Amino acid sequence: MKNPFWNREQHRLRALWRLLGQAGLFVLGVFIAGLLVGALLSLTRSFSPASDALALSRILGPLDRVLSTIVTVGSVWLAGRLLDHRSFADFGFHLKREWWLDLAFGLALGAALMLAIFLLEWAAGWLTVTGFARTDGQPFVWGIAGGLFAFIAVGFYEELLSRGYQLHNLAEGLSFRPLGRRWGLIGAWILSSAVFGALHAANPNATTRSTTFLVLAGLFLGLGYILTGELAIPIGLHITWNFFQGNVFGFAVSGLRLGATFIAIRQRGPELITGGAFGPEAGLVGVGAMVLGSLAILGWVRWRRGKVALCERIPAPPGEDQVPPHGG
Repeated sequence: MKNPFWNREQHRLRALWRLLGQAGLFVLGVFIAGLLVGALLSLTRSFSPASDALALSRILGPLDRVLSTIVTVGSVWLAGRLLDHRSFADFGFHLKREWWLDLAFGLALGAALMLAIFLLEWAAGWLTVTGFARTDGQPFVWGIAGGLFAFIAVGFYEELLSRGYQLHNLAEGLSFRPLGRRWGLIGAWILSSAVFGALHAANPNATTRSTTFLVLAGLFLGLGYILTGELAIPIGLHITWNFFQGNVFGFAVSGLRLGATFIAIRQRGPELITGGAFGPEAGLVGVGAMVLGSLAILGWVRWRRGKVALCERIPAPPGEDQVPPHGG
């Protein structure tokens, strides 16, 4: 009878317990970061007048992103070393030339898809441009730079957690008979996308539809990963999709309105199509962009690697997952 906790052949915990272990490390890191932020707030308030509250809030946003990145990277690195017996690079960071080309493709694709959404809604009369270089009172350049920094951080740590660690370990755990590695990887792709959607269910203006469509967004973001075994395409795509959505074209980003945008808009039209107050990813226009983007990813992978196939080294245990040429 197999031990439900320990894999004797691989000399490590089984996938479920590795996932729970990383989650525990993440929660511990969040707790420690919360204590540090609380101490900083107390210290700042003792030396600064109440009128500095706005300036303090502008500092806390970037600080939160920095701490979130540190906690995510730290928890994945520790879990990788202690529980997975893997290096950090094995979670999607084999930084060769092809990795950087994939990142550039992901960045370009995210921007192009959001431009297409903006032009479609504008042509259909579902939005009106009301101004340019809008800001909430802070310097415009500072607001845009802050948004870009935030979305780089979010794109990096959300993809590292959702695809790099969770999907990876789910694929290993589901690759038992009769599923095998191929169907285990597909099952992990679907399950991790469901978790990704659920994690956004508490966002402002979230609905059942927005959560469902974000599951589709998880599948879209994960496609490049399951085909290449690298996080370059998902990270690039995630960064520019969010940045162009919020800071360039003025849409809400997963229910959140940003303070600084290059283009200010007023939306109308059917929410089922536009996504309404949650943003395009909660509308059919976003789903259509995901379909087009998925086709672009398939075309890019075929062009760069000569074929389109699932990366079966993802569910392979350590020692059986050597990186083939081009990182595919």
